[in-house]
Amino acid sequence: MSKATKLGGQFELPGTSTGVYRMGYGAMQLAGPGVWGPPRDVDAAMDVLRAAIAAGVNHIDTSDFYGPHVTNQIIKKALHPYSDDLLIVTKLGARRGEDKSWNHALSHMELLDGVHDNLRNLGLDQLDVVNLRVGGITAPSEGSIEEPLSALAELKWRGLIRHIGLSNITPRQLQEAQRITEIVCVQNLYNVAHRDDDAFIDALAQQGIAYVPFFPLGGFTPLQSSVLDRVAASIQTTPMQVALAWLLQRSPNILLIPGTSSLNHLGENLAAAALELPLDVVAELNAIGESVRVEAQLTR
Repeated sequence: MSKATKLGGQFELPGTSTGVYRMGYGAMQLAGPGVWGPPRDVDAAMDVLRAAIAAGVNHIDTSDFYGPHVTNQIIKKALHPYSDDLLIVTKLGARRGEDKSWNHALSHMELLDGVHDNLRNLGLDQLDVVNLRVGGITAPSEGSIEEPLSALAELKWRGLIRHIGLSNITPRQLQEAQRITEIVCVQNLYNVAHRDDDAFIDALAQQGIAYVPFFPLGGFTPLQSSVLDRVAASIQTTPMQVALAWLLQRSPNILLIPGTSSLNHLGENLAAAALELPLDVVAELNAIGESVRVEAQLTR
């Protein structure tokens, strides 16, 4: 089986000739516990990165506030100089406090410093894609994003950034953003249970904009998890593989960035891209999201 088939086929970012395999890798777990400090075994972390690249992955999601700085430094140590087809996507808009807290960092100076931190720690002259992270911890919140996005657009004009994406946003914020600069990807909370972005994903697909879900298994209730466990057992695979395969089948513009610090889990994640879920299984999984939607309506 070809790498393209194993990794879910390719998606071309809008306004570019960059084709990335839909199964990528999220580097957050390469840092220490709580995404703070170095991992217990830096060499093992580098082995995971190199194994992902050897398997054909050409899309890595990271941020310099992972660690902070640690994850990017490990990526540089393991993979630099980078292959021409490797797309490294990073995020701005947050910083870590000394108490390990996560805080907004959306001022012009914080964004400028964040770009330079990413450039230095990744060993790059230009960042491929920068996602502006706004909203709450997991859910977006309405409000203008013009000021921080305009600062990023200026850095793009200066040549420090090649492309801009958005994280934790609403459709209205995307419309505002597109009046300022081109947007190549959106990164929001979405999985088989949490499907508030269903219509948003379809609208982005029509525009050719990538959608990158975070927390592909996050926020499940025990009942929902039991459905996923049962489905996985029925087709002799793992719940995580089922959840990832469902996302890849959900829409062709969905790109996945499952993270792990384990070589075994990396192999399982990548194998999910070759898993074709039967229609009856997809229907049972879709029912999870519908039950969440009904429950939410009843509690309003």
